[in-house]
Amino acid sequence: MQRIKRTRFSLSLLKKITTPMIEKPYPFSDLSLARRLERAEALGNVDFVEARAKVFPESGARWITLAGAYAMYDGVRSPLTQTFGLGVFETVTAAEMETIENFYKEREAPVFHEVSPLADLSLLALLNERGYHPCEFTSVMFRPIACGVRLTASKNERIRVRLIEENEHEMWAQTAAEGWSEFTEFADLMLELSRVSTKRSDGLSFLAEIEGKPVATGAMSVSDGVALLAGASTIPESRNQGAQLALLEGRLNYAAEHGCDTAMMCALPGSASQRNAERQGFRIAYTRIKWQLGRPSI
Repeated sequence: MQRIKRTRFSLSLLKKITTPMIEKPYPFSDLSLARRLERAEALGNVDFVEARAKVFPESGARWITLAGAYAMYDGVRSPLTQTFGLGVFETVTAAEMETIENFYKEREAPVFHEVSPLADLSLLALLNERGYHPCEFTSVMFRPIACGVRLTASKNERIRVRLIEENEHEMWAQTAAEGWSEFTEFADLMLELSRVSTKRSDGLSFLAEIEGKPVATGAMSVSDGVALLAGASTIPESRNQGAQLALLEGRLNYAAEHGCDTAMMCALPGSASQRNAERQGFRIAYTRIKWQLGRPSI
């Protein structure tokens, strides 16, 4: 995984950039792009799982790689407990699939595979033979980036974006969790995930402030020139003021300045998150299907 040097960063620094951004062409949505995106997300999640194992060693968090895919165990409830990149890098055999399934069964976790449509076609037959059913769709989105990114919307000059300091991990986690406060059933899970996120060895945690008050969060990880964007959350009373736009622009510029040429994010198909990303130059590379082992619940 590519490591990038942490530096102090503020959105105000962007105002000093006078060179106009050079428009970069969009790559084709082909297997080469899929491999870059799938590997970037997998390695970003490896970093998260390793952070979980350090912070909560009793969790049993760990990962394995097999047939070019990464199988993560981050706890039974975690959305990271699944495979990434299955069938994209290598053809998967029945024996390899059984090894992956046993990895989850030994931990009494459900078996999930999130599969790109660019995966080897033989994987679909294998999933069908082994009793999997589709349960979720995800839009994988991307855009090329270069230094001097300017997003197409009005800016709120009161918002400051910066990387958090070492003593601000808990504050960032509390702010991120507060952005999910209306979903009370996920409150504890989101706080726990946010706390682990700040402990990633290669992760970057960004904060948006209005007049010194933390109002929104955004996270990023980098692998092989791809910046994976996640962790978007805004506290309810500060929404619709441009905090997430500022965080997006800030992260894109930071990534470009540190050698990235592509940014990616994932969203629920047709969601507000997808529409907002498309407004800012992101395109859908492909739509993944999540497959679960076992009969669907009715």
